[in-house]
Parts: sequence; C-alpha cells; structure tokens
Amino acid sequence: MPTVAVSRDALFAHLGRTYTDEEFDELAFEFGVELDEVTSERIEATKSDTVRLSASELARLSDEVIYKIDVPANRYDLLCIEGISRSLKVFLGDMDAPTYDVVKASDEKASTMTVIKSNTDTIRPYVVCAILRDVTFDEARYQSFIELQDQLHRNLCRNRTLVAIGTHDLDAVKGPFSYDARSPADIKFVPLTHTDDGREFDGVSLMEHYETDAGCKHLKPYVPIIKDSPLYPVVLDGEETVLSLPPIINGSKSRITLDTKNVFIECTATDLTKANIVLDTVVAMFSEYAAVPFSVEPVTVNYVDENKNVVDSYVTPQMYARKETASVKFVNSLIGIDVDPESMATLCNKIQLGPARVLPAAGGDDDEGPLLEVTVPPTRSDILHAVDIAEDIGIAYGYNNIVKTVPKTCTVGREQPLNQLGDLLREEIGRAGYVEVLTHGLCSTNDNFTALKRSITAAVSLSNPANVEYEVVRTTLLPGLLKCLQHNKSMSFAGGFKLFEISDVVLPDDKHVMTETIVGARNSRRVCATYSGPTSGFEVVHGLVDRIMTLCEVAPRADYVASSGNAHVVVHCKEGWYYTIRELKTGTSDLSGTYFPGRAAEILLTSPKNSGGEMEVIGTFGILHPEVLGSFDILYPTTAVELNLDPLL
Repeated sequence: MPTVAVSRDALFAHLGRTYTDEEFDELAFEFGVELDEVTSERIEATKSDTVRLSASELARLSDEVIYKIDVPANRYDLLCIEGISRSLKVFLGDMDAPTYDVVKASDEKASTMTVIKSNTDTIRPYVVCAILRDVTFDEARYQSFIELQDQLHRNLCRNRTLVAIGTHDLDAVKGPFSYDARSPADIKFVPLTHTDDGREFDGVSLMEHYETDAGCKHLKPYVPIIKDSPLYPVVLDGEETVLSLPPIINGSKSRITLDTKNVFIECTATDLTKANIVLDTVVAMFSEYAAVPFSVEPVTVNYVDENKNVVDSYVTPQMYARKETASVKFVNSLIGIDVDPESMATLCNKIQLGPARVLPAAGGDDDEGPLLEVTVPPTRSDILHAVDIAEDIGIAYGYNNIVKTVPKTCTVGREQPLNQLGDLLREEIGRAGYVEVLTHGLCSTNDNFTALKRSITAAVSLSNPANVEYEVVRTTLLPGLLKCLQHNKSMSFAGGFKLFEISDVVLPDDKHVMTETIVGARNSRRVCATYSGPTSGFEVVHGLVDRIMTLCEVAPRADYVASSGNAHVVVHCKEGWYYTIRELKTGTSDLSGTYFPGRAAEILLTSPKNSGGEMEVIGTFGILHPEVLGSFDILYPTTAVELNLDPLL
C-alpha cells in the first residue's frame, strides 16, 4: 500500500475541521484508509541508525506534525493532500463531488501535439497531453504537485517504465508541440538538474553523467530504460526547444515555478490506458487551483507517417464519467446489510459514485431485483466490477454499523482430504531423504513435450505469453524437477541427489465439469520425484513407490509380492485396494519415450471405485532416456517417478 505523508495542519485547513489524532484515526478507518503513523521531521531524523545529527542540526528541523496515511494501491486519487481532503469532504457531506469540464482550447497552436509515429514506435509509442489555465501556485501546492508525480511514478507508472509525466510552463515555450525519437547525439538541451549552471548536454553525455554523478543519483535508476536504445524519445516545442527527455528529465527552459500560471502536461507511455489514467488523475487533482475550478483545456494528438499524413488522432484528457451497474440484492448480500434501493443510491454520493439511480428489475427466472446504476468519475479507475461498487457502498454505510449475526448454519471446517494426503506425504518423503521443491506452473511447449520425447498434445496455453518459458500450463511435474537439477550442478551427486514435488498439473477435459461452466480443463494432483547420481538409482525410486502405496494403505497384489521374492511385510491396508507394476513397453504409451527402453514401469491400481475390478494406470517410473537428460543438460543418470494422487482417495 502506498503511504502518503501530509501535514496535519494543512490537511485540517483543507477539510475546514480539526480532529484529535484519535478522532482522525477513526475517521480514516471509516473511510477505508489507515493512519499509519503520526510523526514529524525531527522525529524521523532521530529514528535513523545511519545518519546522526548534532543537537543544533536537530533543533533546526521542523516539529510540524505529519500524518502518514496508507491508501489502497488502486486509489490513485488519494496520492496527494488534494485528493485525500476532497474525498473526505465528500464523505463527510461537506461538499458535492466535483464535475470536471473539458473546455474549448483557447490557443490552437498550444493545443496540438504531433507524433512522428515511425520513430516513437521503436521506443515509447504513446503520448497524452492537457493544459491547465490560470493556475495559482504557492509553496505547499507546488510541493504537492511534485509529490503527486513522484507517487504516480512509483506506483501506477512502475518507476516510469510504463508512463513518465512531464509538466511545463506553457508561457515559456511555443506551440505546436511535437513528440519524436531521435539519435542521442542529436538531442541537446539544458536539463532541469543543471538550471543554475546552464550546462548543456547531448543524450549520450547526459546518460553517462546521470549514471556516475552522485548529485543525480535519484535519476540513475531510470537511465537503463532508454540508454541502449538507438533513438531517445524527446518532446519539443514549435521552435525545436527540448521540453523533456522522457522518462529521464525535463528541460530547464520550461520548468515550473511558483509564478507559473499555465501548465502544459504531457505523459509519454508504453501503455496508453495507464497514460490516460495518469493524466486524468493529475488534471483532476490540480484543476481545482485553476481560475475556473475543475476545468481543463484539451490537446489534440496527431500521429503522422513519414509523409506527414495523419494516420491516427485523439483528444486528451478523456475525463470520462461512465456508468456501471450492480444488483441491489447482490450488494446487500455481499455486505450483509438490508438497505432499500433509494437509500443505497443516496449512499453513493458519499463515495463519489453519484448521481446514482435505481433501474427496474429485468424480470425472468434469474431476476436479481432492481439494479443500482452509479456514475464513476474519471478519478475512479479502480471501479471495474459490481464487487467494487459493493465495497464502496459498505464504506459509505459504515462497517461499524453492520450488525453482527450468528451464521444460520453450523459447520466444522477441516482440511480437504487431497490436501491432507499431500501434506502427510511431504513429511514422509522428506524423511526418506528427498528435498522438496516448488516449481513454476507455466513452462514452454518444448520443455513440457519435445524435451521429454513426447508428442505435442492438447494443453492449456497462453494467448499472449510473456516469453517462451511461459507458453502452456504444465501437464507434468517432471520438467520442473529436471530444470531444478540443471540449475544445481554444483551440488554433490556422489551419494545421490533426491528431489520431489507434490503439486497440481492442468489437463484438458471437457467431460468432468466441476462448475456450472465448462472450462475445458481440470486440475490433477501429482507427486513427482527424481534420483540423480553415479548410478541410476532405479531401485531407490522403486522403493519410494512402494513406500507411498504403503502410506496410502494400498496393498501389493499377490503376484507382485511373489515376483519380489516375498520380501513384503504385511501392514494394515484398505479392503479392496491393491496395486502392482508392469513393464512400460516402448510404443505402448506416449510416456514411454521419456524412459530408457526396458527400464520403465507402469503403476496399476485396483480399487472399489473401479467397476469390475479393472486395473487403472495411475503413474509411471523408470530410468530417464539419455536424450531427455541431454535436453536438460543433466550429467548423471536419473530415475523419476510421477504418480497421480487423486485415485488414491
């Protein structure tokens, strides 16, 4: 959760009310945020274990009370004092939620941004802009303006990798503006960090300077974002003056000061949706200081090709107010209250989801009753589903006002049998000398099929995998263990290296429907173990198979005992449950290619669940084929077992 530090006195001045620390803590809880700490600049200085200040230095620090407020990670409108105070005033009924007005642009040149699409597509393809007119800054407002940008950069903007915000004094530059990507050597300007000495840099020297200069260490983390790119993104005005080199630094000429009246805001991005959210948030928070509060001038963004033809165009900021609906019955049920539709619509005004209205029931067999239609302002990008509406209505109603009730049903919770079996087996297999690992649920098609010498069959696949390592949901646990062996070559294999994992695989299945919707897949709980060492260790893994079946109270069949030289100790087993093994012959199964020919076996189970006493194959084990070991760069002979646990219950 982001933590926002605000001056207590400034916050109370915004609210027009005063509270004790305890009263404000209670108000914060009711609103859905948390007062994390009450501190001051001097108190914070005394907490440091690395920086020791003298008594005179401490005396110069401020005693002004600071509230550190934890806000939800998706509430970007609460990342500054303006947003917190405005939301609290609406919550307390001291003001109505503002309406944001996108007015007609007063200067056509300043309200145009031209994007050289072929260049910017290679590095940072999107830009959105807005203009705030006749803004009045003072020291506190200016600091809040900067701190909001820092908070957005750390959170939604993912340290400027997704979005970078640039703010400029519009009166110091001339439109129309352009957004381009150019060779680093061709970009020359005085950066904001060198306003005092007026030193000019080109793109190459600036990156080197920010990487090495201690005075600019706060910018060093952003340098790798563009440093190795052949083209650097750059925002320019009508006279080719550099306004900013996103996502690194703004130019000195367009810097914001306390005397700035007109603010040009540009957000360059790799994600257009997040760019619009960021721009709308900045505009919504600081348009209240404009001569016409909550008004903003739009900017038309035109994308042009090499021939200067416009290939795409849009107007920003969007500042859209959208409609969302939720069933009144659903909201009441989820929160545990009984509020009539009209009262629920009134509650929406407290949480800036008004005006709200009640829509009549749709009718039909699955009628959920009347619907609540709310108005979502541009600052509430976190409202995505009826659950989000219900959560905010719960806050408006007051969690402390929800009556505690005794559940109508009396149940005793317990562990799922399959999970309990897995936990018990983990302990026992660990006692046998195996080390448990937890591997990724996603893997590449090659690792899941080809590297195991198996044909590529149906599997749950990702439509947009992040990289080749995360293409499908695994259908076997074996690749994860083999990759673990691959990355642990430095371990000692002299006495054998044992690994195991108990986890789920996902198998395509359109028959066994576990929900109302056919999802086309099901989970299967597996146990997989490997032994790798100077010898294959086939007998070691064979012993593990027998141990697992004994722990599950499944008895070996008489013919299996006889073939083992009757080396069997009779223990308690479930009636009608038996197992045996048989050779896994080459070509009889798609799994056979994974193992060395003649050195693999199937595990067969007979249980009361199988009609007619038929035997069911529940797993395989054997010495892995040398080509499989080669695919995973494993140097020692390895034996593996993979067993399905579901049939053992």
